[in-house]
Amino acid sequence: MIRGRAVRRRLARLTDSQESRPAWKVGVVAGPRAAVAMVTIAVLAAGVAGALGGPVAAVLALGYVLLGLRATGRAVKERVVTADRGAALDVIGGLAADLRAGVAPSAAVQAARLALSVGRPDPAVRRALDRLSAACEVSERLGAPLADLLDRVESDLRGIERARAAVAAQTTGARASAALLALLPVAGVGLGYAMGARPGDALLHTPLGAACAIGALLLQYGGLSWTGRLCRAAVERAS
Repeated sequence: MIRGRAVRRRLARLTDSQESRPAWKVGVVAGPRAAVAMVTIAVLAAGVAGALGGPVAAVLALGYVLLGLRATGRAVKERVVTADRGAALDVIGGLAADLRAGVAPSAAVQAARLALSVGRPDPAVRRALDRLSAACEVSERLGAPLADLLDRVESDLRGIERARAAVAAQTTGARASAALLALLPVAGVGLGYAMGARPGDALLHTPLGAACAIGALLLQYGGLSWTGRLCRAAVERAS
C-alpha cells in the first residue's frame, strides 16, 4: 500500500509537470490571452512613444516591443519544453524502479502512459511514450524484464537529450552575436547624442531618416528571426 501511494505521488507530479505548469507558463507567451496582452503592451508603448516623438517613434516602439516580447516568449517556452523532456525521462526511470520494487506492472504502466499523454506533449515526450509502448510490447512477447528494457530506453533518451543540450549550448554564441549586432544601431544613436549631435531629429522627423529607421527595424527583425530559425533547426536535428 505504501509503495502504491508512492507511485501515485510520482505520477501525480508528472501529470502536474505535463499539464498545470506548462499550461500556465506557455499560456503566458502563447494563446489568445497572451496575444492580447502582448498587443496591449505594444500599443501602450507605441502610444507613449508617439506622444513624445511622433508617428515614426510610435512605429519603432511598436516594432521593438513586439520583438522583445517575442524573444522573451520563445525563451520561456524553450525552458518549459526542456523541463517537460526531463520530467518524461524521470517517469521512465521511476517506473523501472517501481517495477523492481514489486509494483503491479499493468497499473503502473497505464498510469505512466496517461501522464505522458496529457495535453499536447513535445515530440521528445511523445518519443518517450512510444518507447515505453515498444518496451512493453517486447516484454510481453519475449518475456524480457520490463524494468531492464526501461533502463535502456531511459539511457538512450538521456543520450539524445545530452546531444540536444550540447548543440543548444553551441548555438548560444550565434544568438548572442545576432543580438549584439541588432543593438549596434541603438548604440550608434546613443554615440551621436554623446558627441553633441541630435540624430533623433533626423531619424524621426525627416522622410529619409524615417525610412532608414524603419528599414533598420525590418532588417533587425529579419536577421534575428533567421538566426533563431537556424539555431532551432540545428537543435531539433540533434534531438
